[in-house]
Amino acid sequence: MKHEIREILYMHVQASERFVISNGMSFWEFANSLEKPLQHLLLLKHDYGDTQFNLNVALDYIPSEGVAKFIKQDVGAYGEFCWIDFQEEDSLDELSGMELAELLYLGHMKHHLKQPFFSKLHNQFVYLSHDDGWFSKIYYRSLPMYYKMLGSLISLKLEGLKIDRTWFGLRKKRDLPIIPMEVLEKLSAMLSEGVVFSLKHALETRVKMEIPIWVVGDFTNMDDMLDHYYELQKQEPDAYITFLWKTKEWSIVLNS
Repeated sequence: MKHEIREILYMHVQASERFVISNGMSFWEFANSLEKPLQHLLLLKHDYGDTQFNLNVALDYIPSEGVAKFIKQDVGAYGEFCWIDFQEEDSLDELSGMELAELLYLGHMKHHLKQPFFSKLHNQFVYLSHDDGWFSKIYYRSLPMYYKMLGSLISLKLEGLKIDRTWFGLRKKRDLPIIPMEVLEKLSAMLSEGVVFSLKHALETRVKMEIPIWVVGDFTNMDDMLDHYYELQKQEPDAYITFLWKTKEWSIVLNS
């Protein structure tokens, strides 16, 4: 199936609680931007039919061999879509009633009772979303995982949107390397406030590509976020992510 590439990306990082709220990132984009493939997935909210069922937690799950197929599904049709990854199938049988209660609360309220990283599951993420690509709240076991994912994600989205043409009118794709984590970490202060990366307004010349960034603030209502962003985009961006074609290097340029 064809996956829509959204032209803006909102990210708000809550570093102390290790979660990130976003708009503009689909499940397919997230899964394909991770450094390592996803393992087994315990489904907290979904509408997918090809699953297995665990009696101890009375929840559906997808074994690792079924994850690649699942990633290709139109999860946007599910509405609510929440899951947590885990390493070993037997670990589901070891979860206590209290741990199950915490999982159900995560899926229902999209918030944690306590840090949602379970020693029995060895999970790296908790993925909580509705209307795929519209709103997601993702917990990361470590923030470097997030920055590595983000570097791949932006390159992936740009490759889906940016196609050059040669002098003969033939389509030519220019490969973009992943943005290094060390570069994106320079945006950590802005990300903690909430930013929009505008792929739509990315400017490409023979020398470089520039992706504008606006600081928009902390939002959970994405309609409000977009309204505020559309006002701010009339002003100069707060920063740019810049890629030089000659040196193949990414950098951050802050507007004073």
